[in-house]
Amino acid sequence: MSALFALLDCNNFYVSCERVFNPELEGQPVVVLSNNDGCIIARSNEAKVLGLRMGEPYFRAKSLINRNRVRVFSSNYALYGDMSRRVMEEVGRLEPEVEVYSIDEAFIRLPAAKEEVLRITGGNIRASVRQHTGIPVSIGFGPTKTLAKIANRMAKKQPEHGGVFIILPESDIDSILKGVEAGEVWGIGSRSSRKLADCGIFTAYDLSRADETWVRKHLSITGLRTMHELQGISCFSLDEVPPPKHSIACSRSFGVLVTELQEMHEATASYVSRAAEKLRAQQLKAGCLTLYLTTNRFRTDQPQYANSRTITLPCPTADTAELIAQSMRCLKELFRSGYAYQKVGVVLCDLIPEHIHHQANLFIAPRRNRDNLHQALDRINHRWGRDTLQYGSAGLVKPWHHKQAMKSPSYTTNWHELPIVQAS
Repeated sequence: MSALFALLDCNNFYVSCERVFNPELEGQPVVVLSNNDGCIIARSNEAKVLGLRMGEPYFRAKSLINRNRVRVFSSNYALYGDMSRRVMEEVGRLEPEVEVYSIDEAFIRLPAAKEEVLRITGGNIRASVRQHTGIPVSIGFGPTKTLAKIANRMAKKQPEHGGVFIILPESDIDSILKGVEAGEVWGIGSRSSRKLADCGIFTAYDLSRADETWVRKHLSITGLRTMHELQGISCFSLDEVPPPKHSIACSRSFGVLVTELQEMHEATASYVSRAAEKLRAQQLKAGCLTLYLTTNRFRTDQPQYANSRTITLPCPTADTAELIAQSMRCLKELFRSGYAYQKVGVVLCDLIPEHIHHQANLFIAPRRNRDNLHQALDRINHRWGRDTLQYGSAGLVKPWHHKQAMKSPSYTTNWHELPIVQAS
């Protein structure tokens, strides 16, 4: 074996981001809520001990939260995204071969080494990330990505390992796999785990010893590769360059139910503007736009309605004004009076790189080139904070905006919310 994989995972990432700028939260139970302060999406270890569950609606957990003086925060994705960037940049500085897997996870490929060397390497990475970003991380080493995932899980569950757990080919892998449920294996979802349980496969060890023909038939080729990965055979390579996106979406549930067309116009324009900004950041253009809206299906006391409209754009574009205009065409067809809407969303698809030349439409006059305008818009918003400049159609007051009653400041991305240090 010439190489190993490591999985670096930020511990309780959203909570850790809040603690970086608010040290008094250390040792206290903390939870972070989803958009509109709906459900619990992150918990500190202290909150987990209290029995607060992932995905639990906030209103159901509120009495337990209040009794135990749990600190509660609305999600602050501007802060979390920037802290993620800082963590990944630090990892990239330390190791040359890194795949950013998610906002709080990264795979690393590094040369095979002895256990004591890997333990020192893992400890140095953890210390450096903590020193330069304030975020605690755990690291698992393994001969395959799947085993590195399991090793990372062990590093988190067993504090005696100091945040680093190592699985090598010569390790007692079978004993480790016997302690891992099949449904906890990377890539095995709830539906697959039910199939496995019906056939008497309950642990990762059982899966690693299953019949290959059966696994391929019922879990597809991906399931078979996962089985081989559990056996120590590397099947998933390191993707240093993320695959191109097939679509870009932006949607939010409203803070209050919306009944007026004007407010739907504003929300639609706001979300389209955000999606267009993402397009330009990734140097892409969209050839197709989908707009959808829906009422609150849980409000059985109200009439229900949901619909969507997909249109092919005259020419692929990342022009915010053009995308807003096209989305308004869709909204005009979709909107129905007499309903209280909970959400509107936009999906941009049929994406192509912006430098690729496309066939012009013979029957449509060429659009005005607003590239310089949007470059200036994006630079200003990147420097001074989101929506410093925005299209007027997105509205100013935005009474429909999603709830963030307990959001912390955007300490690193908004000039007006930077931490203030007092010199004494």
